Amino acid sequence: MTYAVIVLPFVLATALVTLATLRRPRFGRRMAASAVAAVALMLLTAIFDNVMIAAGLFTYPTEHLSGIRIGLAPIEDFSYPLCAAFLVPAVFTLLPARSRARRASVGGVAS
Repeated sequence: MTYAVIVLPFVLATALVTLATLRRPRFGRRMAASAVAAVALMLLTAIFDNVMIAAGLFTYPTEHLSGIRIGLAPIEDFSYPLCAAFLVPAVFTLLPARSRARRASVGGVAS
């Protein structure tokens, strides 16, 4: 099995959950913030994956990769931070407002 096949369910889930928030308030603003977060997370992934791979902490079997790399890091590694940047805010948006307020007050932050 290739890493691209493993990543596919995460990408599909992210797309579906994000699209489910399309009619929620501030969708465009949320997407812009998610895009900024995605860029930052992918930049960090590029830096740290390259350092860890260069240090020999882990390797990837080439037969399971697309062959596209950013430095030493395979492109497939960048799908997880991309999904996280869009999926986490989308899930939060879909939570009932009462549940979000309760979670915020438990954490000591009033909304």
